Amino acid sequence: MREVFTRDAGMNALDKVAVCSRSFSKNDLLRKELLSRYEHVSFNETGRQFFGDELIEFLRGHNKAIVGLETVDRNLLAQLPELDVIAKYGVGLDKIDMKAMRSHGKRLGWTAGVNRRSVAELVIAFSIVLLRGVLVAHRLVLDGVWQQVSGGLLSGRVFGIIGCGNVGQDLVRLLQPFGCKVLVHDIRDYPEFFREFSVESVSLEDLLRRSDIVSLHIPFDQSTSNILSVEKLQLMKNGAFLINTARGGLVDEKALRSALVDNKIAAAAFDVFAQEPPTDTELLKLPNFLVTPHIGGSSLEAIHAMGMAAIEGLDDNNIPKADL
Repeated sequence: MREVFTRDAGMNALDKVAVCSRSFSKNDLLRKELLSRYEHVSFNETGRQFFGDELIEFLRGHNKAIVGLETVDRNLLAQLPELDVIAKYGVGLDKIDMKAMRSHGKRLGWTAGVNRRSVAELVIAFSIVLLRGVLVAHRLVLDGVWQQVSGGLLSGRVFGIIGCGNVGQDLVRLLQPFGCKVLVHDIRDYPEFFREFSVESVSLEDLLRRSDIVSLHIPFDQSTSNILSVEKLQLMKNGAFLINTARGGLVDEKALRSALVDNKIAAAAFDVFAQEPPTDTELLKLPNFLVTPHIGGSSLEAIHAMGMAAIEGLDDNNIPKADL
């Protein structure tokens, strides 16, 4: 389960670091960098994600940890009084209980938006693949049918972005050469950014009614759970496209399946699901549904950037603020 490496790191010699993330643990460059800074490091060599008691046992005896998709809750923190710092490998904080972190006085190392270009580029790729009918054409050829498929351009489309934080703003920048009309819905206002890039800030309902493509870029919490419910999905333009590279649980997946079957939504591309891996085989096998296994932030460049941010977070950290 745990392989411990020892190096003469000089500073941080008394710290003990546990790396829970599987992808970090198998990345040679990140391992080398971490070992150059810390003397005692335990890597997750199992190839499995840790849950519950197994996660607690892996972390036991360490005062610092790097976590990826692992759940950090009140029960875990209560059983690990020696664990002082948690550094996040990635940007999503929905699996870390911030209230519990504050009440236990735990410190968080986290860098916002470190993988934004990786996710934003995947959205552009999804958009073109869906619009041009690449998914349908690919399947036709595999079925022995050599038939041209007519699709549409991304250029000049009305592009709706739900959430205009780090990824959303980077997506706006990437869309500029395509001449899209960009609509944004966000609980926060970014007036200077909106003016600079000619973005129109609208209500969620208006965005859904007007957009040719809708892309989600918001965190998952109680306020955003199933934000695209069956009622909201019905507001979308007939023949529009839906993309989710943000978080699972933002879209009612059962309602999505019905909308795709009825061609209310022309096609959808999802990188994230409420349950991963997803189990709705009827949805996954639809000819107008493109699925990827949570790869948005997994470009080689983003992996390195996230890993370096997590390493820095072991030393540069704070007790989380209430509005984080």
